[in-house]
Amino acid sequence: MLTTKKVGNVSFTASTNGAELHSIKIGDEEYLWQCGDAWKRYAPILFPFICSPSGKTYKADGKEYHMPGNHGFARDSEFTLVGETDHSVTYELTSDETTLEWYPYDFRLEVSYSIAAGRVFCSFMVTNTGKKDMYFYLGGHPAFACDIEGGKCMVRYEQAETIVQPTPDGERTILDHERVIELTRDLFKYDVIMKDAPESKEITLLRDDGGFVRVYFPNSECIAVWTATDPAAQFICLEPWTSVPVYADDEFEDIEKKPHAIRLAPDEEHYYTFSIEAGKHKCGQ
Repeated sequence: MLTTKKVGNVSFTASTNGAELHSIKIGDEEYLWQCGDAWKRYAPILFPFICSPSGKTYKADGKEYHMPGNHGFARDSEFTLVGETDHSVTYELTSDETTLEWYPYDFRLEVSYSIAAGRVFCSFMVTNTGKKDMYFYLGGHPAFACDIEGGKCMVRYEQAETIVQPTPDGERTILDHERVIELTRDLFKYDVIMKDAPESKEITLLRDDGGFVRVYFPNSECIAVWTATDPAAQFICLEPWTSVPVYADDEFEDIEKKPHAIRLAPDEEHYYTFSIEAGKHKCGQ
């Protein structure tokens, strides 16, 4: 089921399927990628893993578990619409017999979208509803329309960053205490461009048609930039994550030992948020 909210000239549409955003519009212009064949997603939620452990397999309490797909299972789960106002919507996913086969923790994941101050706010609350500590990773994966084949587009970090990307032959430097990456398809042949513990708290996609998207990530320990290698993939993902992905912790097979997993005690909550602003940029913006 789809729900649309609009405040002023800003609107979004979200679905109970994966609690996924399907649209972000400023006026009549769509800024979110519209789920084409090159990548059949809009803005999936990554939970309880970001990416996947080796072989999609890990251990918890000494027992082996296998994830059904990449990025966990929330993105393919049916959420329940539990609340809405004239400017917001809230969805909920709770553990059940199916999730416990993949992930041995009782939880509640609430996902809320709202419009305020010209932005779309994406907010998450994870609650441990079980009787033992739980461990998880959490992130956003919104894809924004961008013609990187036909135009000169770039991403700009709020602060100067250094990004070194692993390659089959070693590594390559994407940024050396710089702020701007000019986007090309070749940049992504080794997958995602990821910055752990960034100095920046926001990142901006600047399109040569005058459009921009800015993502604010006040409590993220990792920001990733990605697109598919298919030339038809006319989008750029700006992905705020709680930390580096789970595969970075593959040295530790047991989830309890993975250093970047978030631990929640019984009845404890973890709040996470980021927000999205879009529109037309002016010179120097």
